[in-house]
Amino acid sequence: METLLRDFNALLGTEDIFKSTTGKVSLHQDSNDNGVRIEDFATLKNLVAKSTTFLHRNIHKNSWTSPDQINHILIDTRWHSSVLEVRSFRGTDCDTDQYLLVVKFRERLALSKYRAHEFDEERVSLRALSELEVRTQYQINISSSFAAFKNLNDSEDINTAWGNIEENIKTSAKESLGLN
Repeated sequence: METLLRDFNALLGTEDIFKSTTGKVSLHQDSNDNGVRIEDFATLKNLVAKSTTFLHRNIHKNSWTSPDQINHILIDTRWHSSVLEVRSFRGTDCDTDQYLLVVKFRERLALSKYRAHEFDEERVSLRALSELEVRTQYQINISSSFAAFKNLNDSEDINTAWGNIEENIKTSAKESLGLN
């Protein structure tokens, strides 16, 4: 997700030629020179100025003590729906002439169906550990499998050693506990 948060010193207007990059609720009707540069850059890089898309009172759009909206959030058009809200908070004391600009994000993550089934196939029945016989059998299996690791030498690769440990734990769990 590409996001630019910055004081661009740019006034973004609501001109018709920049509808694809700016919203309808900007504080300004016309863009200044920096605003035109930002809108051209946003068009070139497929970005949207989300600071001009949310309907708030004008005092919550101002990002500077002067009644201007010069701080902007640019985000990739693919992820623009992940921004829930952009507004400024005037009461925060940051020892600057700028107001605090807050962005609320919603991140949506997806797990591929293939990877989800991969984990489901090898689930061990952990509820079986509540039975005393199964628990002692698992402890015996783990102890015997780790007895072989007492004679490890320092020259062995750490990744290989970890792979062996991981495989021993999985094998002991499958033998003692069974799969779901």
